[in-house]
Amino acid sequence: MEKFLDPDMLINIQNEYILPWGINILTAVAVFIAGRVVVGLVMRLVKKLLQKSKMDNMLINFISSILSSLLLLFVIVASLDQLGVNTSSLIAIVGAAGLAIGLSLQDSLKNFAAGVLLVVFRPFKEGHFIEAAGVSGVVESISIFSTVMRTGDNREVIVPNGPIYSGVITNYSKRDTRRVDMVFGIGYDADLLQAKKLLAEILSEDERILPEPASVIAVAALADSSVNFNVRPWVKTSDYWAVLWDTNEKVKLRFDAAGISIPFPQMDVHLHKQDQN
Repeated sequence: MEKFLDPDMLINIQNEYILPWGINILTAVAVFIAGRVVVGLVMRLVKKLLQKSKMDNMLINFISSILSSLLLLFVIVASLDQLGVNTSSLIAIVGAAGLAIGLSLQDSLKNFAAGVLLVVFRPFKEGHFIEAAGVSGVVESISIFSTVMRTGDNREVIVPNGPIYSGVITNYSKRDTRRVDMVFGIGYDADLLQAKKLLAEILSEDERILPEPASVIAVAALADSSVNFNVRPWVKTSDYWAVLWDTNEKVKLRFDAAGISIPFPQMDVHLHKQDQN
């Protein structure tokens, strides 16, 4: 017992193990804390520089998330190096593990690559109303693996980036103006010229309809039970739905007031009575 508590042995243990390991641990913690602080300062500086360049917020957030992850990984490796961990072997192990994980997460890597391409080529940006991967909605954010969209009824839909980039993307907000395509039918016994005049008046009275390009009102088809007009005014993209709904209502009211019928599908059944002798 006395030999075990030999002061010289305790001093040796302290000098050879406790103090060096204690210093290494404290140094590693200090490196990690300092690294986190430096990463935070660097990220704030990077964001300010990117914002001054008037880069899209979606692109800024995407670049910032990747850069922040890489810098934190470097801080962790530096901290482990202070503990005496062989970081070269660690990097090799991480590389091998990364390869194995990459093979098992091919879909995730596809989503990551698609996210990078979406951010670089920017077929849409935050706030745009798009249709992609079978989903229609307003783009709220794009992350490394997925895009968050808000539907018209205020549902949040998270869509993987892979299907978005590999499929057809329809961006309804990209252009400043849109054409409103409407079809109105009148009966064959109605006054065609009067109906056309009323349609022109309805468009001319709406200040949201743009003078250029000029609106089109044309007889599109002599259908089975109606004469169909194609009505195609141009509006600002933000006014599209309001003009569509208002014009439908105005046409119905004006046609009713003028006695112009709007046909609906119907079937006439004729019964023939045979004489029985």
